[in-house]
Amino acid sequence: MAGVVGRRRFAVTAGLAMAAVSTAASRAIDAETPVRVPDPSRTADGALRIGYGASPDNFGDLYLPDGPGPHPVIVLVHGGGWSQNRTLSQFAPHARALAEQGVAVWNIEYRRVNGAGGWPSTLTDADDAVAALATVVRQSCGDRLDLRRVHLAGHSAGGHLAAWVAGRRSSPSATAWPIRLRSATLMAAVLDLEYAVSHGRDAFVRKLLGGGPDEVPERYRVAAPINHLPTGIRVSALHGDRDRVVDLEQSRRYIAALDPADAELRVLPGIGHGEFTDPASPAWTATRHVLLDHVAQLR
Repeated sequence: MAGVVGRRRFAVTAGLAMAAVSTAASRAIDAETPVRVPDPSRTADGALRIGYGASPDNFGDLYLPDGPGPHPVIVLVHGGGWSQNRTLSQFAPHARALAEQGVAVWNIEYRRVNGAGGWPSTLTDADDAVAALATVVRQSCGDRLDLRRVHLAGHSAGGHLAAWVAGRRSSPSATAWPIRLRSATLMAAVLDLEYAVSHGRDAFVRKLLGGGPDEVPERYRVAAPINHLPTGIRVSALHGDRDRVVDLEQSRRYIAALDPADAELRVLPGIGHGEFTDPASPAWTATRHVLLDHVAQLR
C-alpha cells in the first residue's frame, strides 16, 4: 500500500532577498495537500528506496551504516546538466563508501530537463527531497537519523541544487525546518547562472530556466545560489583547475562572497570536471576527506 505524505507550502519567490517575481515563478504547493508515495523498497545494492513526492522521479536511496544511530546525514545530489540522461546511480558507489564510514547517506533523484523537470520543479524537488528527511525518510528508518547534523554535497548541476537549498534555507523568509544544515560541499558547482551562460555551456542553463537572462531575468535571480548569501553554514568548494565545463571562476566568486571563517575553496591541480564522479579519483578522495571532516567537526 502506498504511503501518504503531506506537502508543506513552498514558493519559489523573490522573498529570498529579491523583488517579487511572476505568478508562474511563485508557484506554491499547499501544505495540506496529501501526496501518495510508493512504499519503500530495497535496491540491488541494499539501499532503502523511498519516495518523497508524486513524480516517478521523486525518490532517493538511503544508505544506512551499521548500528542504531542516530547517524549524521549527508545528502548527495548528482549532476549531469540537470538532464534526464543522468541519474542518482552516478553517486551510488560514493554513497555506499560513505555509509561504511558511519554516515547515513540520502542519495536523491529529482525531475530533470528533457523529462518532467525544468523551472521550477527541478529546484523545488531538491528542497522537497531534503525536507523529506524529517517525514517519509525518518518514518522509514525509525530514529536512526540525526536531523541536527545534515550535510549537503553536490557535483556540477547537483552542486547548484545543493547550494540553492543551503541559501534558501538561510533566508529570513524560509519556513521553520526540523532539520539543521551544517555544511555544503560543492564540487565544480554552477553557482552564478548568468555568468554560466556567458562563460560555458549555456544550453544547459537555458534549458533549465526556459530562456536566457534577457528573456527570464527573474528566474536567473531566484535560481542562482550566489544571490542567496550568506548561507549560515560551513561551505567548501572543490574545483579542478582544468575544468572546461564549469569555469573555476564560479567557485572563486562564490567563496569570495562568503565570510572567510566559514568558507574555503580548494583548487585541485590537474583535475577536470567529471573526475568527481569516479569514486577512485583524487577529486573524490579530496571531497570525501572534506565531507568526513565536516561530519566530525560540526556536531
